[in-house]
Amino acid sequence: MTNGLTYAQAGVDIDAGNALVERIKPAAKRTTRAGSMSGLGGFGALFDLKAAGYTDPILVAATDGVGTKLRIAIDTGNVDTIGIDLVAMCVNDLVCQGAEPLLFLDYFATGKLDVDQAARIIEGIATGCEQSGCALIGGETAEMPGMYHKGDFDLAGFAVGAMERGADLPAGVAAGDVLLGLASNGVHSNGFSFVRKVVELSGLGWDAACPFAEGTLGEALLAPTRLYVKQALAAIRAGGVHALAHITGGGLTENPPRVLPEGLACEIDLSSWQLPPVFRWMATQANMAQPELLKTFNCGIGMILVVAADRAEALTTLLAAAGETVIPLGRVVEGEGVIYKGSLL
Repeated sequence: MTNGLTYAQAGVDIDAGNALVERIKPAAKRTTRAGSMSGLGGFGALFDLKAAGYTDPILVAATDGVGTKLRIAIDTGNVDTIGIDLVAMCVNDLVCQGAEPLLFLDYFATGKLDVDQAARIIEGIATGCEQSGCALIGGETAEMPGMYHKGDFDLAGFAVGAMERGADLPAGVAAGDVLLGLASNGVHSNGFSFVRKVVELSGLGWDAACPFAEGTLGEALLAPTRLYVKQALAAIRAGGVHALAHITGGGLTENPPRVLPEGLACEIDLSSWQLPPVFRWMATQANMAQPELLKTFNCGIGMILVVAADRAEALTTLLAAAGETVIPLGRVVEGEGVIYKGSLL
């Protein structure tokens, strides 16, 4: 009698998946927080809102990925920080609603599971969760031969947060409110299809010396998205924060108006900060017009807080003490969308 076909021969290694779960259990355990109830391995993950300190909570959920930044991580083999990007893209959005991120789940899909590579990615996710006070309570690893080219993978993240009823943002935004910008540390996780095109036009490889920073070009562009959660929550709890805008796809032009009531606009003075070298390099390489730059990238501002004018100074001090570079960008005025003054280029 001939031996029958096994699942492993079809390209799916159950044992590798089990080995990965065992490998990442310590990383997940590091993210345990008040409210965590169960470890990895069940059919679902439990979380106790009362134990997390909530009496009348509203849940807030967000999901995202890291886009084609994955392509650079895959091509360079530098996958250690892409998980931080994944967490940041979800939890930075949650905090804009006024919510504290509580739990995170990841979805990792690949053609053939490389346990070492997957463990490095999930270690990065755990680091992002630790830095934002969020428990990594579960996820899914999908090995799908025939769906992905060799070495390729995809990542998605799902975050759930909570706030007490009535504490949701935006709330109370009014003309005269001050815009406080928090510095980004690079491109974060948006606009990478454009980034990759610019790098292609430049003729440089990922391992080339970076023309605008130390190290290689690939390393510079993989700088992970900043996590603003703990700092933003501290500002919200201190009082005077009316809204927050995470500067993601759509850049400075598209995101701030999402938190404004009808009839109000953000007036931003572009001369109030220096355009970081990575954006200046790309703008030069691609001959980008300023409006295109502002609509595509964060341009050095990763998060904007809309705050009461009489709280701006105290909140700037609080955020600076938490390690933020705080830039007074302008004010909320009557009008529509974003009104720019000055120039970045």
